[in-house]
Amino acid sequence: MAQQKILIGNEAIARGAYEAGVKVSSAYPGTPSTEISEKLVQYEEVYCEWAPNEKVAVEVACGASMSGVRSMACMKHVGLNVASDPIYTMSYIGVTGGLVLVVADDPGMYSSQNEQDTRMIGRASMIPVVEPSDSQEAKDFFKYAFDLSEKYDTPIILRTTTRLAHSQGMVTLEDRCEPVDIPYEKNVAKNVMVPANAIKRHLVVEDRLNRMAIDGADMPINKVEMNDTKIGFITCGIAYQYVKEVCPNASVLKLGLLNPLPKKLIEDFASKVDRLIIFEELEPVIEEQVKSWGIKCEGKELFTRQGEYSANMLREKILGQAVELEEAANVPARPPVLCPGCPHRSVYSVLNKLKLHAAGDIGCYTLGASAPLSVLDTTICMGSSISSLHGMEKAKGKEYIKKWVAVIGDSTFLHTGVNSLMNMVYNKATGTVIILDNSTTGMTGHQEHAATGKTLQGEPTYAIDIYNLIKAMGIEHVYEINAFDTAELERVIKEEQERDEVSVIITKSPCVLLKGNVFPDKCVPVTENCKKCGACLRPGCPAITKNADGTISIDENMCNACGLCMQLCKFGAIKKEAK
Repeated sequence: MAQQKILIGNEAIARGAYEAGVKVSSAYPGTPSTEISEKLVQYEEVYCEWAPNEKVAVEVACGASMSGVRSMACMKHVGLNVASDPIYTMSYIGVTGGLVLVVADDPGMYSSQNEQDTRMIGRASMIPVVEPSDSQEAKDFFKYAFDLSEKYDTPIILRTTTRLAHSQGMVTLEDRCEPVDIPYEKNVAKNVMVPANAIKRHLVVEDRLNRMAIDGADMPINKVEMNDTKIGFITCGIAYQYVKEVCPNASVLKLGLLNPLPKKLIEDFASKVDRLIIFEELEPVIEEQVKSWGIKCEGKELFTRQGEYSANMLREKILGQAVELEEAANVPARPPVLCPGCPHRSVYSVLNKLKLHAAGDIGCYTLGASAPLSVLDTTICMGSSISSLHGMEKAKGKEYIKKWVAVIGDSTFLHTGVNSLMNMVYNKATGTVIILDNSTTGMTGHQEHAATGKTLQGEPTYAIDIYNLIKAMGIEHVYEINAFDTAELERVIKEEQERDEVSVIITKSPCVLLKGNVFPDKCVPVTENCKKCGACLRPGCPAITKNADGTISIDENMCNACGLCMQLCKFGAIKKEAK
């Protein structure tokens, strides 16, 4: 009897990679895709790595595919933007060994700065897109995607969403297959995308998509469920689960191949139902194409283009059943905050004191935009803090930029910040960059990166020395400072803000949540010395609360004695003691 196991969607994809015979996987962590690589690394047959960014990850996978083995790269939807350069060209080149790119979209923006739809990028890049609806399909579709990749000579995008990536389902486990490595053969016309070759390959891509659109009618990942023909749904992904829950007797065309769409299959289904409804999260990718074929259907006039879909949405719009949710009037809002003892809070408390603006970036430190720290003024994308600071200086001049700094994490700096800093140096910029080095990729769950000295497997490796890397760019003024040495940090920031050149401050203090960290001490109030001034409360540490009489309490279970509150108190009203 086949073994069955409950897996989240991401874990099922990792299992699918193992069973499909994948040999190389490269990724950059990004919620909601991160767990794929963290689960895949348990299979010794697959080489897994963290790349410095998604572009590099895809290029690694492309190289492995060209050499004749099955390979993959994983990223979240905004990571696909970073990887677009090689992806659009690999569409023309095609594959040797199968190549599948896993991209996790985030409807509802639970951990993302936008809500883009990967299916649209699949259409633009002319890369086929498949999408599963549960954990079992996540494994099965991923394996099937390699068959499609090799049959049609194309990369394949496997699209998931946050709900699928993190929901659980029963999965049947199977043995690993071992595809024969395809011998490398030099083929300049196929693999070297100079214009003369690319013109010819474009024709190949068009033919490939046309064939897949026809063949899609018989692909097992597209499934027709004919029931009551008064209403029929065309749906895909996790939205299929809501249709089956709310309208179990309706006819359904569940699409697993979303680019190219199987036109004849859709036309046949549409002809058999009285009312056709397209239920798809985010953009009307299916709907617009179906309407362009002259098929009458309903879609976004009923359902929103924003956020996650739900069963309740269907109940309201299709069945007319208003769903009353329980009121949560007495539940206080709980916005995300920096952890107690987070080194970023210490840095931001200094920037706040100095009344400086900060161009921000993507990571835990983005939380510095919220009160009471309120330091970050901008956040665009990975690496943008340094580039946007540079743009401000070129737009407004050297004096203007002396009220600004750029802040960026160590992993994000290695992701795309390096190029931005080189640009500042090359173009004779002025500005202070603060690298918040907490020795991990924090926001996505503490993954290793090129400067931590460990691989994805946890093996020791060479650690990029960020200080010397920056010095090698020709930047003279580079400093490493303990993030909790607020007096020294304030002194150096003031000094560097007056320079008419680029300078970099690296604040080095590890994330408090890193494994192995031990905090033997705690901070405790000395109530008799408290002047009720509130200075210790200003950074917003969640371990400190204000009592009714104006004094403070410190939660000893949350406190790790970072000492920031002690530095802010001028009256000796907080002390350290052993736990």
